Amino acid sequence: MTETTLQLDFDIDAARKEILDYCLRSMQYGLNFNTQGNISIRVPGVEDRFLITPTDLEYDKMSADDIVLVNGDSEVIDGRLGPSSEVTVHMAVYRRRPDVNAIVHSEPVFSNVWGVVGSPILGTLVNMVIYTKGDVPIMPFELSNNTEFGEHMCDAMGDLNAVVWANHGLLTVGPNLRDAFKTSVAVESAAKVQAYAGALTDTPIVLDYDTLGITESL
Repeated sequence: MTETTLQLDFDIDAARKEILDYCLRSMQYGLNFNTQGNISIRVPGVEDRFLITPTDLEYDKMSADDIVLVNGDSEVIDGRLGPSSEVTVHMAVYRRRPDVNAIVHSEPVFSNVWGVVGSPILGTLVNMVIYTKGDVPIMPFELSNNTEFGEHMCDAMGDLNAVVWANHGLLTVGPNLRDAFKTSVAVESAAKVQAYAGALTDTPIVLDYDTLGITESL
């Protein structure tokens, strides 16, 4: 690491280890498989620096040193591997959403079910609604390895904290990596409940974020 500014108030080694930990958790929770998915964070206190998982590397073969430091133009600042092929999507989010400091992209089964059906994941569970701030929209299918996709995705997500990519996967955001990951887990749980509830009713009970009056998880 040649950038001394990152060494002042930010432990980059600890941040890389945290990202790897959540990568491994995503496998344990069944959110990802093979080389799918990616995770990134905005480096706190340093302008235009982000850490992101590398491209085409299985999480269980990844080391903390493999996490790549990039700038807002998706250029590698530090790292021996290339960044995720969807790095420009992450950068679009960070440009559009100054409130976002972490991004988790995963490919969980039940979230993808609704992405294939083309129907939003409804606010059937209170924790999901609190984390996402509403129903999770479905973005129509596009190839995801370009900036235009990122812009269109941000349009679909708006100020929510989650969006499903049709025929592809789920993206969640948060003020920190823990919250972004918890949002992924909550969305997948709600997606599963909604799928099962559909066998019993066409009108499930749906919660509205604006009327809940709760902003923290229960």
